[in-house]
Amino acid sequence: MISINSTNVTIMVKSMDASIRFYESIGLRLKQRWGDHYAMVETAGLTIGIHPGGDENSGSGTVSVGFMIKDINEAKTLLEENNITGTTQDDGKSGIYLHFKDPDGTVLYFVQPKW
Repeated sequence: MISINSTNVTIMVKSMDASIRFYESIGLRLKQRWGDHYAMVETAGLTIGIHPGGDENSGSGTVSVGFMIKDINEAKTLLEENNITGTTQDDGKSGIYLHFKDPDGTVLYFVQPKW
């Protein structure tokens, strides 16, 4: 059996600099960057690879990335401070969601779970 040491989700982007700034603005930390070839940003339990080449043929499609948080109001304030548009949804069951997108259209969300 293979032993997996770590994991990441790679997102194709049009601008490395803009994408790194965006992910840092929502609380991720730059882990490593190899010029304009590849970068990794991370938060608790998740590493996102940022790879140049995002276009209509290499976008993230129907992938979404969720970040569990304690306070949805703090998340709303964070997005507002960074001029990021988001929409809130309370599904009445699992949590309160705040949906938004990165500069390349990747669907992201913060969720305040109800459990």
